[in-house]
Amino acid sequence: MTSFSAAAPSPRARTTALDLGDFVTASPSSFHAVRESARRLAAAGFTELDETARWEAGDVAGDRYVLRDGSLIAWSAPEGAEAATPWRVVGSHTDSPALKLKPNPELGAEGLAQVGVEIYGGPLLNSWLDRELRLAGRLALADGTTVLVETPGILRIPQLAVHLDRAVNQDGLRLDPQRHLQPILGLGDTDVLELLAVRAGVAAEDVVGFDVVTVDSQPPALFGAHEEFLASGRLDNLSSVHAELQALIAVAAEDRAADPAPIALMVANDHEEVGSASRSGAGGPFLEDVLVRMHAALGGDEASRRQALASSMVLSADAGHAAHPNYPERHDPVTRPRLGDGPMLKINAQQRYATDAVGIAAFVAACESAGVPHQTFVSNNAMPCGSTIGPITATRLGMTTVDVGLTLLSMHSAREMCATADPLLLQQACTAFLRG
Repeated sequence: MTSFSAAAPSPRARTTALDLGDFVTASPSSFHAVRESARRLAAAGFTELDETARWEAGDVAGDRYVLRDGSLIAWSAPEGAEAATPWRVVGSHTDSPALKLKPNPELGAEGLAQVGVEIYGGPLLNSWLDRELRLAGRLALADGTTVLVETPGILRIPQLAVHLDRAVNQDGLRLDPQRHLQPILGLGDTDVLELLAVRAGVAAEDVVGFDVVTVDSQPPALFGAHEEFLASGRLDNLSSVHAELQALIAVAAEDRAADPAPIALMVANDHEEVGSASRSGAGGPFLEDVLVRMHAALGGDEASRRQALASSMVLSADAGHAAHPNYPERHDPVTRPRLGDGPMLKINAQQRYATDAVGIAAFVAACESAGVPHQTFVSNNAMPCGSTIGPITATRLGMTTVDVGLTLLSMHSAREMCATADPLLLQQACTAFLRG
């Protein structure tokens, strides 16, 4: 009889990982991720605020959320919150690398209908080959409204057969983004915009704009000898959005009136994968707008707002690299984060991550409070380092910021993987951090 390994995830960790899979499935685009987050918040008793309305003190009290395109901000203000109350912020991003539908997307050759796409972010291009792909995003209509849309797996980018590229396994696969990545949609003439309109329940002639991306159609799944791994698309960075969302819901359900408590707030920005420079990205004004308006509604002025910001703190959560067993030389020789060992602090001397000693201490304290193991990530000196919303948020608002993340393999693939145990550990660390 086979013994049950210590590597097997706990029932609670397994349940959390499966719930993350459900969250990813419901979030094929950043707009869907915001809708699913809002649905979960509303079910937990949060109330939506209209960004275009005037906010009074009663509007920002308690549990609230605000939407802007593919971004969301939600908070739980404790009883007695005032202008001097600091914020504890957890931040992440809703977008993932993909292929994005071009304007005038109808293409065709050799009797096959194709779809014109361009690259969004920095995907591993080869991972998008030979997969059935969905389309998901939003359609803008002539009357000024928008509708969300998603399709089943209707696209595929077929790889050239080895018989027609005999050297591919020796010389490596080389993909021209313009020539080799246009998906096949059907036989003969097929209008992709007509298909999207039908799926959305609107007239094709009413569609005047769209933000639509490709999505792998394979659902998330647990795998491994003891189901100790989760495979899924968009773990970068829906794993962080999910952890922070569930952490905020958990904190909002607690009685925090007895002791002074911060305003617990989460922000999930769009467009991180393409630089964050948009009205709903971390480089835009969304978070600052909400904090300024919230603080004013609580009776504060600019001086007291600056005081509150100075005593506030941000945890920026974005997935990071686990040490790869087949490419050990690509990682730092000493600091080698592993799957299943808990969330990691992300540190970079060039401030590509915003973590400093003060932030490290705060995150370590949160992990120890929650009983969560933690580890550290630093890049190999010969490998350029990525970045997150952390440095951007710290620069815009001046709040102490620490960058952390779940460990992944296959980052920016159409299908990434993490340890089944890690989503729960990140969620528990975020919960403790929000408590302050």
